[in-house]
Amino acid sequence: MSTPSPRGETDEARRPQIPARLRRAIAEQQRSSEILIGWVQLAVVCAFAVLYALSPKPYVAEPVLAPEPWVLGIYVAFTLGRLWLAHRRSLPEWLLHLSVVVDMGLLLGLIWSIHIKYAQPASFYLKVPTLLYVFIFIALRALRFEVRYVLMAGGVAAAGWLLMVWYVVSVDPANPMVTRDYVQYMTSNSVLLGAEFDKVISIVLVTAILAVAIARARKLMVRAVVDQAAAIELSRFVPDAVVAQVTAADERVEVGQGEQREATVLFTDIEGFTTLSEEVSPSELIAILNAYFAVVTEPLERHGGVINQFQGDAILATFNLPSALPDHAAAALAAALEIRERLDARTFGNGIRLRSRVGINTGPVIGGLVGTSGRLGYTVHGDAVNLAARLEALNKEMGTRILVSARTAELAGAERFGLRALGTVQIRGRRQSVSIFTPDPEAG
Repeated sequence: MSTPSPRGETDEARRPQIPARLRRAIAEQQRSSEILIGWVQLAVVCAFAVLYALSPKPYVAEPVLAPEPWVLGIYVAFTLGRLWLAHRRSLPEWLLHLSVVVDMGLLLGLIWSIHIKYAQPASFYLKVPTLLYVFIFIALRALRFEVRYVLMAGGVAAAGWLLMVWYVVSVDPANPMVTRDYVQYMTSNSVLLGAEFDKVISIVLVTAILAVAIARARKLMVRAVVDQAAAIELSRFVPDAVVAQVTAADERVEVGQGEQREATVLFTDIEGFTTLSEEVSPSELIAILNAYFAVVTEPLERHGGVINQFQGDAILATFNLPSALPDHAAAALAAALEIRERLDARTFGNGIRLRSRVGINTGPVIGGLVGTSGRLGYTVHGDAVNLAARLEALNKEMGTRILVSARTAELAGAERFGLRALGTVQIRGRRQSVSIFTPDPEAG
């Protein structure tokens, strides 16, 4: 069985292929639209009231019951109540339909009352320019991006105007006041049925055009909500900079697309993680890992690093790729030092202290999309990446916690960070020895 949809959701928003969180987002957009509609309607009724107050009164005696103040008063009360419910997010669907009928009915009632105000035949109200407000009321329903409300407003307006024309020609059977003479129609209170039908046709056509436009716009709105949610979800799995590039790309991204530049690579993992995983339960281990990642990723991202991968307890981050960062070597070192400081200052789980090992290297790196045409992932490749991983592992042999390559030390500034040269070492898998540095003071 399907669960009832939240109040105010539309048929399109209830389609099963749209996730519940997106249906809620679309419904929230509609509720915001109802608030906007309410405020616009209140502005319109206030404009009516001002025009009524400023308009010259008829020279004939005022009727005992002046209809305009009553109609305006009812409309103000209805609009304020509807606006209050909209702000409370408690507008029932039946009231939305009723409001369309009430809005149009009150407007047509206001137009109808004009012939009483001026003591004229009923045909007098057919020529007042207030009819133009009908189109405003129809257009107001477009703010909700739902075709049915526009069609309903246009249908009520067209039917209401036909009813008002029928009233004119039937109120006095002895004198229907119908003419075929356009000049007589323009210079008297006569009724030209063709002109009235033109008004109805205009209402129907405007309604139809708005309905088509809204149907197309609503598809775009739903697609935009889905795409935005997808981009937000995507940013949880790949770097934000990559998401921005993908969403802003003029063409669909494909496998192999990427860029190469000199970048600083930081590789870090937890010292003694294997022993830790044996001492705590799996659920505790996951909780400790999540807390650890939260501590480590914050300084990495704040210093401009982009986290490319989480590999077990390890983190691979790049500086200057995919996002440009001029002082990338110094930023990586500053992030590493802050990570060390943060870990030294706190415990995890049941009083467990964690220490991380960090390897940092600068060199040519290529970052791009790998995988298949149906499934892509972003990663970085190059000898500079491998060396950063080797330096991280070398910390165990050197009794250090942070090891930096010569190129990183050169760009960041050895004196600036108090880097101490540890000489050259032979890295496994490399022909040439590597000069390494570590920041002072460094605990073993």
